[in-house]
Amino acid sequence: MTERKPPDQSWESWVEEQIQNAQRGGEFDRLEGKGRPIPGIEEPYDPMWWVKKLLEREKLSVLPPALEVRAKADRMLDEVWTLPTEAHVIDRVAAINAEIARANRTTAAGPPTTLSPLDADTVLEQWRRRRRATSPEPHAKEQR
Repeated sequence: MTERKPPDQSWESWVEEQIQNAQRGGEFDRLEGKGRPIPGIEEPYDPMWWVKKLLEREKLSVLPPALEVRAKADRMLDEVWTLPTEAHVIDRVAAINAEIARANRTTAAGPPTTLSPLDADTVLEQWRRRRRATSPEPHAKEQR
């Protein structure tokens, strides 16, 4: 829609013409969400809706640093259980511990951090137990 509005045409009629041309060209046929209700349409109006959506979409947080590191460590620990190898688990625990150490070292505002570094051996043993519990039992070889 890069063409200019003709000087002898009203804005309303020009915009309506652009919409009709787009409809005829099928430009509205494959829109994301077509046929589904608009999310949040029945919720009461919130003047801060756009801020909340931005925080959600960008995965931003307004928590104090001590609480943010706790939440981030919890999220990272939840991901540990899905990692494929012990090396990945050890690397992830090291990353979590680095985040905890950084927060413990630098947090000056808000509540104090009470989070201690994770013991890699303990996490690895839990990962192994969960892995054994969820992996299918090996089938006995069929005898002929």
